[in-house]
Amino acid sequence: MKITKFISRYRGVLLILGLAAVVALWVTTGENAVDLDDSIKSEPVVRVAVETRTAECIEQLVVAHGHLEPEQVVLVRAKTGGQIEQTMVEEGQLVAKGEPLAQIELDDRNAQLARALAAREHAQSDYDAVSRLADRGFQERLQVTRAQANLQAAQAEVESIRLDIEHTTITAPIDGMVNELMARTGDVVSIGDPVVELIENNPLRAEIQIPQHRVASIRPGLKARVELIDGSEHTGIVSYISSRANPETRTFSARVRVENPERNLPSGTSVTVTIPVATIKAHSISPALISQHPQTGALGVMLAEEQGDGETIARFVEIEPVRASADRVWVAGLPESVRLITRGQGFVRDGDVVRVVDEENVPSLPDRAQPDTGEAAL
Repeated sequence: MKITKFISRYRGVLLILGLAAVVALWVTTGENAVDLDDSIKSEPVVRVAVETRTAECIEQLVVAHGHLEPEQVVLVRAKTGGQIEQTMVEEGQLVAKGEPLAQIELDDRNAQLARALAAREHAQSDYDAVSRLADRGFQERLQVTRAQANLQAAQAEVESIRLDIEHTTITAPIDGMVNELMARTGDVVSIGDPVVELIENNPLRAEIQIPQHRVASIRPGLKARVELIDGSEHTGIVSYISSRANPETRTFSARVRVENPERNLPSGTSVTVTIPVATIKAHSISPALISQHPQTGALGVMLAEEQGDGETIARFVEIEPVRASADRVWVAGLPESVRLITRGQGFVRDGDVVRVVDEENVPSLPDRAQPDTGEAAL
């Protein structure tokens, strides 16, 4: 009873004395306090999963988008005027060079030719007579020259009418397909009017644009893969690349020749052209493993490197993406064989000491980084 009254009466004094004892203990154990502070500041070693990867040989690709164009498009025009008497072809028909396409009515062209032939015969007779008289001295040479000029003019008229008659038959100037009949039977055309459009679809040309940073790797003769919008793939050859960039887009025009002997591939469709430019060694990794260096912004991955003292550290190594698919990226710049950190790389920095666990021994991805506690899983 007396003790309880004593504590109640002197509670404030006892509290002060207790605090003083704690302060004294802290002062007398200063070295131990430093050790405690160091242990608080030290960070636990992060456990990471690694996987050993070996580089593989892959094709370095240049991929461009464009469209197919025919080898040649010819608008066949009338070389003489008149009414179309007959068309000999239909749209979609394949024709050979020189094959008749349409016929223009002759009208009075045969009569014109007969008159021209008669005029030429008369001019020939005059020239022969004047020449004989000139040879005997009864005719001046000037008359001979005039007769010769009249004969040449008559001959030219005959040739002109014959050519006009020839032009009434419109023929194909190239092998190709009739894409459009622009004048049909009964239509009247003048010189220069379009009559038939011919398209030569063998070969086709894939017209593409090459980025300026890839143009040095493209040259005529390289093989290419040309994928049409329907998913079909065909082989092509780079046939042309511009020597000057487009000033607006800074890209270079290029053409890929695609053989189309059956002429069953349509022109004007969109295509994706893939050109293998080199074979290099690269590592296939998930895009999720790629990060940026916090200072330089360079792209890279985290590798696990063993040190001479037996420790393993995380090392950031820069990479160069050279090819990509929907879920993989092929990168260059790494050694041929690497120990790639596949899990936990987001919780370590370049140079951090890590404890390594093989990827195959890790059952699942952790929600967060875990310190080294001796457990088997991350």
